[in-house]
This record gives sequence, C-alpha cells and structure tokens, in this order.
Amino acid sequence: MENRIEINPRVMAGKPMIKGTRIPIYLILDLLAAGYKSKDIVAAIEYASGILKREEVVEVKA
Repeated sequence: MENRIEINPRVMAGKPMIKGTRIPIYLILDLLAAGYKSKDIVAAIEYASGILKREEVVEVKA
C-alpha cells in the first residue's frame, strides 16, 4: 500500500491520494459507491492519459 498511496500535508490538504497524482482516495471510493465499475474508472484513466500525452506546457512570463 505504501507504494501506491501517499499523504503529503502540502498537497490536497494532506488527504490520502494515489501516489504521484492529485487523485484523492475518497474520489475513487465515491465513484465506486455511485455505481461506477472499475472498467469505467480505467476508461477515465485511459482517456485522461491520452489527453495529457498531447498536452503542451507553455511557460508564461509575467
């Protein structure tokens, strides 16, 4: 479990989340409780991954 869950007081107010993300554990549990199937969650992850692969980061100078 320690390899997948992290608690960092400076991120998401210290709520437990998936390591390396800002996805809180409560959100995953809420989705499952609402009837989402694990395949729905995997599909959402695949969708987000595809979007992020094409995303460009642009530095904005003030």
